[in-house]
Amino acid sequence: MDYFKGTSDYVLSPELKDNVNVAIALGRPLLVKGEPGTGKTLLAHSIAQGLGMELMVWNIKSTTKAQEGLYVYDTVQRLNDARFGEGDISDIKKYIKLGKLGEAFAAEKQVVLLIDEIDKADIEFPNDLLHELDVMEFYIPETHETIRAKQRPIVVISSNSEKELPDPFLRRCVFHFIEFPEEDLMEDIIKVHFPEIEKKLMKECMKKFYWIRQFDMLRKKPSTSELIDWIQALMAGGVSTKVIEKEIPFLGALLKKKEDVDLISTSGKNHYAYNSSMRTRDVY
Repeated sequence: MDYFKGTSDYVLSPELKDNVNVAIALGRPLLVKGEPGTGKTLLAHSIAQGLGMELMVWNIKSTTKAQEGLYVYDTVQRLNDARFGEGDISDIKKYIKLGKLGEAFAAEKQVVLLIDEIDKADIEFPNDLLHELDVMEFYIPETHETIRAKQRPIVVISSNSEKELPDPFLRRCVFHFIEFPEEDLMEDIIKVHFPEIEKKLMKECMKKFYWIRQFDMLRKKPSTSELIDWIQALMAGGVSTKVIEKEIPFLGALLKKKEDVDLISTSGKNHYAYNSSMRTRDVY
C-alpha cells in the first residue's frame, strides 16, 4: 500500500497525515472539517498529486441528490430519439451516464474522489450513500447491471459544518478537524506560496492578520487563503513593510463583510493613534 507523505506545495500537520493514511489503510472515507479556507479541498488535490493518482471531484450543491453521483438515466434524450427516429432506443445502456462516484468505481486504476462540501446537500444525502460507500458497488435496474469498484477509491469528504451529519454516516468515516494554523505552521504555509518573501514583510503581515482574527465580533474571520491573497496583493503593489506597520492596505482582500471592514478600519485608527501617542510619551 502506498502511504501519503505530503507534497511540497501543501503543508499539513503530522496528525492530518496520519489520519489520511489510516483512512487509506482501512478503506474508509476521510471526513475533513475546519474553517473555510483552511485547505480541506486542497488536501484531496495534494493526496492525488502525492500518490500519483487521478483526482475526481464531485461538487455538492443544495439541490444535489445522491443518485446523481451514481448514474443518471437520460429519459429526455431517449424520448427525443424515439420521436425523431435517432438511433436504436432499445439500447438503454447508451442513455446511462455514470456520475462521479460511478466513474471512480469504474476506473481501471485507483483514484482519489473528493466529495466537496457534503453539508450543502439535504440532510438525507449522506445516509443515501451509506451502502455504496460501504460495499463499493451499486445496481442499475434499467440495465440490470451492477457497477463494482475495480480499485477502491480514496474518498475525501469535506464539510464546513453548515449541517450536522448523521451518526450512521460518521461511524463509517475517519474524521479530522483541521485546526486553524498556529503562527509557526502559518509561516511554513506562507513560505510555500512565497519562497522569496522578506522575513520582515511576512512577520508584519502575520502580525496584522492575527490581530484582525482576535476580534470576536467579526462576522467572517479572514482565512488562510485570504491571507495568501492579501500578501500577493501587497507584493504585487510593492507595498513596503513600513506602510503595513501604519495601516492595513487592500483590506478588502482580507475581509468580505462591510461590517467587518468598518470594525477593523475604526479599531485600526484607534490602535495606531494609541501607539503613536505612546511613542510620543516615550520621547519625553
